[in-house]
Order: sequence, then C-alpha cells, then structure tokens
Amino acid sequence: MAQIFPKWTNRIQTYAALATIVLIAGVVGFFSYYGSPKYTDVGYQPVQPVAYSHKLHAGDLGLDCRYCHNLVEESPHANVPPTQTCMNCHVLILPESEKLIPVRESWASRTPLEWIRIHNLPDYAYFDHSAHLAAGVGCSSCHGNVAEMVEVRQVEPLSMGWCLDCHRNPGQHLRPQAEITNMQWTSPADQATFAEQVIRDKKIKPPLDCSGCHR
Repeated sequence: MAQIFPKWTNRIQTYAALATIVLIAGVVGFFSYYGSPKYTDVGYQPVQPVAYSHKLHAGDLGLDCRYCHNLVEESPHANVPPTQTCMNCHVLILPESEKLIPVRESWASRTPLEWIRIHNLPDYAYFDHSAHLAAGVGCSSCHGNVAEMVEVRQVEPLSMGWCLDCHRNPGQHLRPQAEITNMQWTSPADQATFAEQVIRDKKIKPPLDCSGCHR
C-alpha cells in the first residue's frame, strides 16, 4: 500500500519542537532586555522646570554635591534643594537672567519648584544614602559623572541585580571619605588593598538577604 504522507512529514514533530524552543527563547530574551531597567530606565532624562546645568555648577564652578543636596550624609534620601539654596547665589549672580524666572517666581510666591526626580527607586525598595556615603561609596558609582552632564540623566539601571552585584563585591566602589563627591576620582592601583582595609575598619558587610532592602 502506497504511503499517504511523504517521509519528510516524520520530522514535523522535531521541527515543531525546535521552533517552539526558539520562539520561547526569543520571547524571554526580548522581554528580559526590553522590559529591564537597562532599557526602560537608563538614559532617562526628563525636562526640568529650570535649565540647571550640573556641568556648569558642579563641573566648571566646582560646587560640591553637598552644597545643594545638603542632607545626603545624614538622611536616607538625597534631598532636592529648596529655592533658598538657589537664591543664596542668584540674588547677586545673574539676578535678571530669563533662565531664572521660574526660580524668582518660586522665591516670590514661596511655592517650591516642581523638580522631576530622575533616580527613583520603587516604594518597596529601601535605600539609605547616608549609609552608603558613610561606607565610602562615591556619588558617581550610582549617578555617573554628573559634573560633565548639562542635563542629568540616569546612567545605571538601579535594578535589584545591579545592587546585589555591588553588595557582593563592594570593594571596587569604596574610596577615601574625603573623595566621595569627587567626580574625577579614579581607583588607584592598590584599590583592593585599600578596600580590604576599609571593609575591615568600618566592618562593612552589605546585606544579601531580602530584608536588607525590602522592609
């Protein structure tokens, strides 16, 4: 009796299984990248109510991060500077600049400027700025070199995996306490030895369990 189906149809199940595996891998890979903070968050650069240049203030003029974010060493949160901080300088420097109209209006009406937060962790994730700075983690480890940014953008994913990588190996991000806001600081050749000493002296032991960040 003649065969109804040709021989190649015997391999349909194999082809179907391979196609399913490729399809599933493709879907997982697609969402793993395009749905991750590396794609959705890195590069986030909203338009702010004032064209404030970090490159000018923190870079060219050399203002320390802590002049504006003055509570960052003692608070879990890096505070957004109030209008008063801007006016400390701009009552005398370029007081009639058109770029500063929103600042002057905020000052006159006593209404805070509505700055848009760039580095915004989910509510279920706990992060303490003061603890990291006290350990010797520099600002640029998380925020990048903002002294070179005219407009600040997010340069790291700030994902759980990214945080855990640092918690497992914090030494590469540690620096002398006096250098935490230095955007030009680079790790020395003896970074491993220095970090080992700091970890021992400060008893640094970043949490790796869930309760460390999810409280």
